[in-house]
Amino acid sequence: MSETTSDVILESIDLVKHFGSSGFFGPPTVVHAVDGVSLTIRRGETFAIVGESGCGKSTLGRLLLRLIEPTQGDVLYEGRSILSLDAAEMRRLRRDLQIIFQDPFASLNPRMNVGDIISEPLWLHGLGSKSDRREQTAELLRTVGLLPAHADRYPHEFSGGQRQRIGIARALAGNPKLIIGDEPVSALDVSIQAQIVNLLEDLKERYGLTLVVVAHDLAVIRHMSDRVAVMYLGEIVELSSTDDLFENPLHPYTQALLTAIPIPNPQGRRPKPLLQGDVPSPTAPPSGCRFHTRCPHARSICKENHPVAENAGGGRMVACHFWREIQNAGSGALSAPAQSPALTKRMELYMTWRERQEQTKNSNG
Repeated sequence: MSETTSDVILESIDLVKHFGSSGFFGPPTVVHAVDGVSLTIRRGETFAIVGESGCGKSTLGRLLLRLIEPTQGDVLYEGRSILSLDAAEMRRLRRDLQIIFQDPFASLNPRMNVGDIISEPLWLHGLGSKSDRREQTAELLRTVGLLPAHADRYPHEFSGGQRQRIGIARALAGNPKLIIGDEPVSALDVSIQAQIVNLLEDLKERYGLTLVVVAHDLAVIRHMSDRVAVMYLGEIVELSSTDDLFENPLHPYTQALLTAIPIPNPQGRRPKPLLQGDVPSPTAPPSGCRFHTRCPHARSICKENHPVAENAGGGRMVACHFWREIQNAGSGALSAPAQSPALTKRMELYMTWRERQEQTKNSNG
């Protein structure tokens, strides 16, 4: 199915970000954080970006919001380049594009109370009177499961899960259209993760949001996302719907990620790990396919030629020279991770928490 302009809310075109060092403690180096990423995010969907630590997914998230300037490429919001906007226009656009940061404590100003933190976007954009902002702050606190009385407290007085709720309330304050969550639950306990994930899903439905979730937890991704982009060393190697990705991963790196999902029973049988060796340095990425140094299917062409992303049908894209051979050989059908005990247990936690919430809502209503 072809995408129309109205379907796409955010788009990146050949997005590149290189970080350079001055070479004070050695020769100058260039970190290839993001290299030629092109993707489209559809209005109203939950889009996930996954990969190992250091693959560039958090940098990509910040590039999509222009929190950092790209080295090359463009970002289009509703068909318009955000890189062409001046400071005043960009500030107005911030109402539509928000972010939830990974660290729920470092992202909150410890010298400001919660009420001021949440109402700051309202004040910056000149939304409402002082009393209106106070009322909206109280409503936002209730929306994320906190009390209006918490507005007078400071971030250090809250738990990690509560601080993340405060960050979510701040992101919602300007009534945004799209929110990027940069590892929004990675610093939280599993039970708290379930609450935050379900909260994000509820808010998405209530406010008609588009969510972009940057994460490495595949259980969270499978539960809440519609489509997934898999990153490796600054590049997108596979793009797929969530169900297709877990049922039939096409790229060897995606297959390796799924077989690496931990299981709670150490005596249980699991697929043999497919990843070998360490992640290459982003300052000197391998030639050809960047995954060839760790790929069990690598051949000479993988070292010499960079694979071009191909249309695999059904809206799927994969960047691998031999993905068809791997799929035909049966290597792509990894059913075990899709039904792994770790994923099943996490899903049970999500559903148990949601059922308790529904029971509480019904008993109070």
